[in-house]
Formats: sequence, C-alpha cells, structure tokens
Amino acid sequence: MSVQSRMIRFLFTRSDNKRDAGLCTPDEIIRSDDICYGDNTKWQVLDVYRPKMSGIQPLPVIVSVHGGGWVYGDKERYQYYCMDLARRGFAVVNFTYRLAPRHKFPASLEDTSLAFSWVSTNAKQYGLDLDHVFAVGDSAGAHLLGLYCCMCVNPEYARSYSFAASAMLKPNAIALNCGIYEIRTTGGSMNKSLMKDVLPEKGTDDELEQINVLRHMNSDFPPVLYMTCSGDFLQDQAALLGERLHKLQIPSVSKFYGDKDHILPHVFHCDIRSHEAARCNDEECAFFRSFLSF
Repeated sequence: MSVQSRMIRFLFTRSDNKRDAGLCTPDEIIRSDDICYGDNTKWQVLDVYRPKMSGIQPLPVIVSVHGGGWVYGDKERYQYYCMDLARRGFAVVNFTYRLAPRHKFPASLEDTSLAFSWVSTNAKQYGLDLDHVFAVGDSAGAHLLGLYCCMCVNPEYARSYSFAASAMLKPNAIALNCGIYEIRTTGGSMNKSLMKDVLPEKGTDDELEQINVLRHMNSDFPPVLYMTCSGDFLQDQAALLGERLHKLQIPSVSKFYGDKDHILPHVFHCDIRSHEAARCNDEECAFFRSFLSF
C-alpha cells in the first residue's frame, strides 16, 4: 500500500471519528443491517433504513455509494448520513464495497452493480419502490456512481466489463457530491501513487480512459444534481462535469456551498449536525422528489 493510501485511511478515520462521535440511530428510523448482496460476507453487505411511520408501504429509494479514495470507507462510516436521508421520507440502501489495494478496480464497480441488482430483486421484501430509484455518491463514490450510470446507458461501455448485467437498474436521477470524474496523473498529481494502488496496471493511459466518467456518458445519462463547496479540493471537477452535462443536454442542477469567508470541507454534507449539510441534503432530496409521480 502506498503512503498516499495510508494517509487517506489515517486522516479520514480521524476526521470521521470526530464527525460522528456521540451519534446514534434516530428513534424514528427502523434499520435492517448486514444483509449480504454477494458472496463475500465481509465486503458485500448492506443496510436498509426506513422511517418507522412509513409502515410497510413501498418508498422511493436512495442508494448511497460511499467515498474514501477507493481505499477507505464502509457502510458504518455512512450510516448516520444515510439515516438522515431516510428521515426525509426515503428508503436508503447503504452498502460496503471491496477496497483497493487488496481488491483492484473494477471490484468496487462490480459491487456497486451488485448492490443495485440486489435492490431490483429484493424490492418487495424491503418495501422499495422500483419506479422511483435515486442514488447519491461523494468523492470516489461519485466516480463509481458515475461509471455505473455510464454502464446503464452505454451498452458498448458496459460490455467492456465481464460482470455487466443484461438489464441494469438505472436511477431516475442522481446526486454527485464533491466528486471526481476525470482522473489525471500528470504534473506530479497525488493521484499517480493512488492509481498504482487502485488499478491493476497502475494507471496506464488506457486504464484512465476506461474510468473517465465524462468520456463514457451519453445523452441518456440520468438527470444530475452536482455540488461542490468552498473548501473542496476537487472543486475543478464540478466545472468539468457541468461542461459535459451541458454539451450532452442532460438535465442538471449545480450547487455551490460556502464562500471565502465560510470554508466548508470536502464532503461536508456527511456532517449531519451542521446547518450547511442539512440545507444540502434537503435540497438534494427535494431534487429527487421532483421526479416522483404517483
């Protein structure tokens, strides 16, 4: 494992521990934990969160793809954020996926595909409304969600993976938060050492082309709300995504949070005790509700 990956794990662990200290499951949430969605009982597991007041009626679904630089994170780190989304009237699926460097790409993308397949085949048991499926992803999770949506709409791209399903569950709309969509390793970028951990061939030009979300999108890509913030080190990526969405005429909403006097950190929206996170998450759920039709 590279020094870069070790630092990500160390710094993110410390930050997330501080962020989530003292949080617990809200009284109004019912949770189903540690459900296997694949053969790997350590990594391929998920939780489902629902508002108790919803009873057993099918609810619109949000699938959450966690971030962590492809080398860090799991559903436990995202449980409070996901339960906070569920409080807004959604069933939320929060899953763990296999991490690099032990599990090289495309293991994480395969697991993302498997999680959506699980939603499709277990909808009735867990009260999931398959007519209204949404998804959120941040940082590396936004990248994985973007690639998954490319597989849903681009058959040629889907065929480049051995695990592509014949009928993938395409979200009605997605939210991409502080994400990375076009990875570069030139100019001494920190991504260079990270890609050596993530990719089987350590980041060749062909591999970087394969994982370029912007390259594989087309006009059938789902509507997107994408956001960044004043302290986001991936802020430039939002502009690249916006240009591509505009060129393809994909319905989209752009959000920017904070300013020079109020610096918000990368993936600030996961800090559910902050007013800015509440505003962001309210706006994203309102965006999803705009696609509901009953």
